[in-house]
Amino acid sequence: MNAISATFQELRRKNEGALIGYVMAGDPTPKHTPKIVDALIAGGADIVELGIPFSDPIADGPTLQRAAVRALEAGTTPKKVFDIVGAIKNAHDVPMVVMTYYNIIYQMGIGAFCSACEKSGVNGIIAPDLPVEEAALYNDTAARYGLDTIFLAAPSTSEERLERLVKVSSGFLYLVSANGVTGARETVQNESVVFVKRTSSIIKARIPLAVGFGLSLPSHIQTVINNGANAAIVGSRFAQIVEQNLDNGEKMLNELRQCAQVLKEGTLLSGTPDVKQ
Repeated sequence: MNAISATFQELRRKNEGALIGYVMAGDPTPKHTPKIVDALIAGGADIVELGIPFSDPIADGPTLQRAAVRALEAGTTPKKVFDIVGAIKNAHDVPMVVMTYYNIIYQMGIGAFCSACEKSGVNGIIAPDLPVEEAALYNDTAARYGLDTIFLAAPSTSEERLERLVKVSSGFLYLVSANGVTGARETVQNESVVFVKRTSSIIKARIPLAVGFGLSLPSHIQTVINNGANAAIVGSRFAQIVEQNLDNGEKMLNELRQCAQVLKEGTLLSGTPDVKQ
């Protein structure tokens, strides 16, 4: 059993959902990233997702776009991201996922990219712009290196396509909770809850479901977990804290740890969902 599956199994045993913390690697500098991850793990993050900064991040909203610009201006490259993963893995036994646009994988070569992932300690890969119909070689190569391939489903995804995604996904299936790009939102929309419920009923626990895009409050996480998700992915909220504290590293890390701690509580509690009708 790989690290991601083992983590979900242990969390199920404890009756918890997973908090997946997304960090733009290299924001504001590569030296900051291991410390930011330290803070999120100290706050309760169960899995860490590192974004490889890219010049044309089509799935990212303004907050993560600015984070990518800061990271690129700080000289962050894919190689540096793999070095960061290695440093984090030396300090923590927490599953690591990288999120990258396929252009980066293509430029490196699928085999070289997967080899670098395996050597650094990456456990899974998310490539949001890679269609499942074109992913056979990528999937086969990643499997040879022991890497999970995590695909995305959206509210518009048909039942037929969900079945196909389940067959090729491993680690977890990433549910995009709302149409559009990433970014913290005030509420979880009713259509997002319907989507989570529908997917959960179709998938029937064959693979963990992780919900992302817009989650920023414990009530958001509580809502998606209570309605069938196994994990919540939070990124823009953490990136906001980084952006608001660029000149005060100690305050940044304290706020990140505290935010993760509060958000993790959403995976443990039950109550009235925060749904906007």
